[in-house]
Amino acid sequence: MKDVVVCWKWLGERAPTQVGVSHADEAALALARHLTGDTGSVTVLLSGPPGADAAAREALARGATSAGRLDGAGDEPSRDVAGALARAIAEDHDVDLIVCGDASFDRGSGSVPAFVAAQLDWPQALGLLELAPTPDGALTATRRLDQGRREQLVIRGRAVVSVEPGVARPQRASLVALRAARTASIQVRPGPPPLAEPPGERVPFRPRARVVAAPSGEDALTRVRDLADSDTAAHATDTAELDPSSAAARIVELLTQWGYRKGGRRGP
Repeated sequence: MKDVVVCWKWLGERAPTQVGVSHADEAALALARHLTGDTGSVTVLLSGPPGADAAAREALARGATSAGRLDGAGDEPSRDVAGALARAIAEDHDVDLIVCGDASFDRGSGSVPAFVAAQLDWPQALGLLELAPTPDGALTATRRLDQGRREQLVIRGRAVVSVEPGVARPQRASLVALRAARTASIQVRPGPPPLAEPPGERVPFRPRARVVAAPSGEDALTRVRDLADSDTAAHATDTAELDPSSAAARIVELLTQWGYRKGGRRGP
């Protein structure tokens, strides 16, 4: 294989064990070096602030031909990071294969490779355990499935793949390579657009508290029973046989009445 682009997702310091790039990203670089051999080139692209240059230089020391950084804050949503990566690849790199790690140190959802493939309109094969070339120029891949099963794939033409950490053993950087990488140039280009507003905390919607009348009864036990409705059915039942559209409208009506939709009210 001639040329490969490796996409890394870099993270700033959030915890002592969650800094830089994930083990899956490191394995992606090692796999790309194996696929290209001595005749091809490997370019590593990552998004982040100037502090991410250290990770780019580490990639050069581990065998990458070139490295580039998309200037950003490092905390952008995965969709925005993938969009910036896809634009950089489409404008500056004529390649047929993009390799990513299947999980990063933050959420680990593995969404960046899928977003990159969607932006470029390329086929994708995600979560690979093995990836190897064939004599006719294609790639054979093995993907993990549920219940210990495996799926065999044949990849021809352009594709975006993501790999698990065990797909290849990362290469150790030699002292000579580390010293050479200190002075190597890192290509910097515009990154993801800044967030219009910081993301807020997402919590489950909670309906308004139900307003009930004061309990009646001469003694405390009677008033407690009145509050708890211990002498009545736990839930009111309402059975209706409706067509699908009418059933959906009825569900929305009840959710609004019970206060689960904005603008609704709690029923008595």
